Amino acid sequence: MQNAIGLENEIEAQRFAAILDEKEIPHQIVTYHDSAYDGLFQMQKGWGHIASSAEYIDRIVELYEAMKA
Repeated sequence: MQNAIGLENEIEAQRFAAILDEKEIPHQIVTYHDSAYDGLFQMQKGWGHIASSAEYIDRIVELYEAMKA
């Protein structure tokens, strides 16, 4: 799986995951939260990202840009 796009927060992640589910695009939401470090990585890297196989990356980016517009 490859990192497709970065996500700003959990709400955005849930909203976008619903769009990908509707389009039947396989994906995984990866959060950078680590309770051992009290969210340190989220402050540095952002909330998380959507990962998917290479064949879906372009479509995911297209859908994400449409959602943000």
